[in-house]
Amino acid sequence: MSSALRQKFIDYMTLRRLSPRTQKAYTNAVAGLAAYFHKSPDKLDDDQIQAYLLHLIKERRLAWNSCNVVFSGLRCFYGELLKWEQSRFSIPPRPRQKRLPMLLSVQEVQRLIDATGNPKHRTLLMTVYGAGLRVSEVVALKPRHIESSRMMIRVEQGKGQKDRYTLLPKRLLRELRAYYALYRPDQYLFFGRAKDSPMPVNSAQKAFYLAKKRAGITQGKGIHTLRHCFATHLMDMGVDIYVIKHMMGHSAIKTTSAYLHTSRQKIANVISPLDRPIAESPGNDTF
Repeated sequence: MSSALRQKFIDYMTLRRLSPRTQKAYTNAVAGLAAYFHKSPDKLDDDQIQAYLLHLIKERRLAWNSCNVVFSGLRCFYGELLKWEQSRFSIPPRPRQKRLPMLLSVQEVQRLIDATGNPKHRTLLMTVYGAGLRVSEVVALKPRHIESSRMMIRVEQGKGQKDRYTLLPKRLLRELRAYYALYRPDQYLFFGRAKDSPMPVNSAQKAFYLAKKRAGITQGKGIHTLRHCFATHLMDMGVDIYVIKHMMGHSAIKTTSAYLHTSRQKIANVISPLDRPIAESPGNDTF
């Protein structure tokens, strides 16, 4: 893809207010297609695009989520930027896979936190779980976002470019104060190699995997597991689903309601119809 066409695509996504992470993923999707055929993407036809998508699914065996990112990126590039009609470019509709997240119990989360030797990593994992943050949100936190007087954490420009507030647990505040005294963060709360840059997302993921390994925990695919646990454990405690929706930053209540299926306490409190007492028949006696 030429530098001019790449910049045109980036400018279009910027005007649409897509996040930098989404812009990078979509640009890589189009660049991967162009590299596969050694040809500018605007010179390809639908047969070549379909062949590339099949290559990703059948030969590279990419996970559904990874394929979905590529499909969305190509749809944005061809359908929106180049305005190709459906007869010229088409992507078959894909059925959504509904999978429940792999969760940890409250005790397992505590074991994971206790197994974290690095104070910065320990505090970061506690912040993700204690406030229900996405990994992109926790690495973007700044000291001013910790509003201790209100016991809240301000999340600026989260997913969908939305601001919101979430919990600041008392235990987390104590941990954050000890962390601040030790590391003296400047621009970013959880900084990378330099204090003026945020910790890379991959580093945060590695901190989670290392802690999970040390704790001997096999459940949970990534640091996002802690965010899932935050929502589910709150539901177990009886917190209103609309309050959880706001703290999670979900656009639709349907997204939050998925955690109803993972709440063990909610399920445990349900009485099966098999266990309901059966009323005795009044019989045929007459007055």
